[in-house]
Amino acid sequence: MAAPPANQKERHCLDTGSSHDSLDDAEKGMYDSTVELMAPPPFVYLDPKKEDIGLDTKVSCASPVHEGITPYTSVPELSLALPKGQRATEATDAAKIESSPKKPEKKKPKISRWILFDLWFNTYRKFFTFVTLLNLTGIVLAAVGKFEYAENHLGALVLGNLLTAILMRNELFLRFLYIVAIYGLRSWAPLRIKYAATSVLQHVGGIHSGCALSGAAWLVFKIVDIIRYRALQHPAVLVSGIITNILIIISVLSAFPWVRNTYHNVFEKHHRFIGWLGLATTWMFVIMGNVYDIKRGEWRADTHALISTQELWFAVFMTIFVLIPWVTVRHVPVEVEIPSPKVAILKFRRGMQQGLLARISRTSIMEYHAFGIISEGRKSDTHYLICGVQGDFTRDLVANPPKAVWTRELKFAGVGHASAMFKRGIRVCTGTGIGAALSTCIQSPNWFLIWIGSDQEKTFGPTITGLIHKHIEPERMILWDSKKRGGRPDTVELLKDTWTRFGAEVIFITSNMQGNDEMMRGCRVAGLHAFGTLWDF
Repeated sequence: MAAPPANQKERHCLDTGSSHDSLDDAEKGMYDSTVELMAPPPFVYLDPKKEDIGLDTKVSCASPVHEGITPYTSVPELSLALPKGQRATEATDAAKIESSPKKPEKKKPKISRWILFDLWFNTYRKFFTFVTLLNLTGIVLAAVGKFEYAENHLGALVLGNLLTAILMRNELFLRFLYIVAIYGLRSWAPLRIKYAATSVLQHVGGIHSGCALSGAAWLVFKIVDIIRYRALQHPAVLVSGIITNILIIISVLSAFPWVRNTYHNVFEKHHRFIGWLGLATTWMFVIMGNVYDIKRGEWRADTHALISTQELWFAVFMTIFVLIPWVTVRHVPVEVEIPSPKVAILKFRRGMQQGLLARISRTSIMEYHAFGIISEGRKSDTHYLICGVQGDFTRDLVANPPKAVWTRELKFAGVGHASAMFKRGIRVCTGTGIGAALSTCIQSPNWFLIWIGSDQEKTFGPTITGLIHKHIEPERMILWDSKKRGGRPDTVELLKDTWTRFGAEVIFITSNMQGNDEMMRGCRVAGLHAFGTLWDF
């Protein structure tokens, strides 16, 4: 599967650079908009226990840039036009605002059980449920003798499921799906179809998981069938089948969420290397199973019979799609910038299109971690990765910066890549999630950036802040520095307001689990179409 989002948090939140467990400093911010003024509540809420942080609510008819304030600051800037009929008030009105008591903090809206269930039973789980139930039905029918195809092609059902599982996590195949969706839908399709296509692209991991589990189940069924008629089978076929079964089951079990999230290195070693061994023994099992003639009890030398079997071609394509990403692995030079002990900024050669993610490693085949790519475009000379310190791998990038790393030249697409389907949208992120979000807003003038972080300039350095202010106009971004503002935003109110003022069609969220859930629920209640960070299940 992907996306983002290692330990597992680095691997998938991939993609996001965000933490699963708790809000980091960069995610404990709050929002303060400048709509040609520093807006008072309701867009900002403060903890009543905190002291007054002294927000300046004096009105200015000019933007901060016009007043000579440098845009190279972490102060959030929002210069969207005010609604029709609303004008900036005079200084006396601002004084009244300053002297008026603060509004009490808004209570969080109660989320209906239906919305909570709908968010939980997302497209990923729908795909997984459909695939597993469909295959389970086939197994039951085969067991009672009502599925003639299964009786003659058990191996094809095993390998067909495993091939589909591999395709749903293959970089090349997923890039193909995104190309078809983007270029096939963006010019004519109504939003409803675009939302559905984006959801499918984001959640194909449900097909991956469902087919992998189903393939293992069919393999168990096939081995049981061989054991039942073991008197007719050659012992070598039986042994190769049992070995293949064990290896495939271990590979599937190692990818279960608890194992993957808690013991990422265990998951990677078993899922990858034992999976490769399982593929090798699958070849042995397929060839021997088709070459041995159980009716005559002898080995056949008829190559035509082998080549014409479905099982062989399934195994061929499985091997091809497993190898494709690995033949693009290269050892490439990298420049590492350490703006703070929390972050490493990796600079590579070559420009990239928006919404892509890169896998990097210190070694050629072990411990690959995924990060969002920041680039000014395909014609650019460079692209960047933001690696926040979250585990041993990223901690070592800061402590011992490499001069070269291993990476796959074939990059894979995150859900943000689907932003090219939409005319206007909002990209909201927290902390190191800027790595997955920034390229979209840099490369398209129709995307609005909201970044909630802690002391962004100091934490992420001049390279990242320079890219932001070079390519994104002040009226197209909100940079909220939680350290300077002393709180966090009412993100849902912020998104609702920006959605209306900017005329957005969709929202893409890159945050940690708590922030993601809060925004997804709020957007669903408000009727805003949002796609959040996906943690593989």
